[in-house]
Amino acid sequence: MRKQIKRYMREIRAVLEADAPGTDWRETARLHLVKIQFYQHERLIHLIVTVLFALMEVICAAAMIVTGSMGALALTLMILVLLVPYIGHYYFLENSVQELYLIYDQILGKISGTQGENSEKTSE
Repeated sequence: MRKQIKRYMREIRAVLEADAPGTDWRETARLHLVKIQFYQHERLIHLIVTVLFALMEVICAAAMIVTGSMGALALTLMILVLLVPYIGHYYFLENSVQELYLIYDQILGKISGTQGENSEKTSE
């Protein structure tokens, strides 16, 4: 997933930097939103998995403290070994989706012709 997101971000940045005259920015924005939705879904799934692993870690740690069992200690350590990479991957997904939002704002700037970072239209 990391490679896919990084590749897509390189591709969409290249499109923005090229700013080719024939670029259909509305279609680019539509396709970009589809990608954002896909990555948001991926982020949500990883959040759920990460929270469940964190909950299991707390439960196993509590069981280890209460019982003093070596089996509970082993289980706590095994879950911790899995939890740390899950947190790292979720962190990457969260930051990537936030960056995709900024790229979407740039695409909207191309559509409106402002080229600005924030292309929200205000009514006066």
